Amino acid sequence: MDDQGGLADRFEAHRGRLRAVAYRMLGSAAEADDAVQETWLRLSRTDPGTLARVANLPAWLTTVLSRICLDLLRIRASRREDLVGGHVPDHVTRTAAAVAASAAEADARGPEEEALLAESVGRALLVVLDTLTPTERVAFVLHDSFAVPFDRIAPLVERSPVATKKLASRARGKVRGTPALPAAELARHRHVVEAFLAAARGGDLDALLAVLAPDVVRRADPAALPPGAAAEIHGADAVARETVLLTANARHAALALVDGAPGIVVAPRGRLVLALRVAVAAGRVTSYEVIAGHTRLRRLALAVVPD
Repeated sequence: MDDQGGLADRFEAHRGRLRAVAYRMLGSAAEADDAVQETWLRLSRTDPGTLARVANLPAWLTTVLSRICLDLLRIRASRREDLVGGHVPDHVTRTAAAVAASAAEADARGPEEEALLAESVGRALLVVLDTLTPTERVAFVLHDSFAVPFDRIAPLVERSPVATKKLASRARGKVRGTPALPAAELARHRHVVEAFLAAARGGDLDALLAVLAPDVVRRADPAALPPGAAAEIHGADAVARETVLLTANARHAALALVDGAPGIVVAPRGRLVLALRVAVAAGRVTSYEVIAGHTRLRRLALAVVPD
């Protein structure tokens, strides 16, 4: 690492992995890019003598990046605490217009960004990662996604290796959640919700009618509805037709455990804006509730549906 050009080349060889780490930690492509760029700036400003003693550049870069991400996560968590203390009303934080705006923003970033979100990480996982504490998220991402040893993670989160292992284990438990249904019933419930989501994504009225019970009920928080829309509607035909109108939101939806049962999260760019609690009986959706209020969303137990 004897010249700036050579240093830049070596950094670029690791940029892709660094961006992947940062994206999982932060859940935002823009913030991930900023964190990676800050990592480069810190590398470029480091004394050449210090760099000469770096035996493992990828590990050094990952450590620097992780510290940057941890600082950003702590700032984000602090802001959330301020919002909770200030009591932001539900109608301000979650509205149907806000959902549409979030979806439009995700579309504006282009299909490559959506592919990264949905395929590389998974929308539901990003939503659940966002419920972890900053140190839990860093420990979980580094160890479970990138196989970083606990003795290297420990100094970052200011814990012993044993305590860091427990931190990651606690995060893993939150990500997996606790299903409220026996395994066989969970699988059947999941199949029905997947069919409902697939039909909603495709705007397929016939497929929706096939998966909805004749007397299905849709309930929704006022914040999830356009002005004048009913908070509750009944019957497969009415529910299916409304669901078809919401196909744009369904493109940003994913299966997730919602309070222990298979449900749906709507998360443009991995940021939760809606959650659907879905009731299933006899192989059909008997009711679903659209949860949009900030306070109610924070109270949900969200997890990744087990394979």
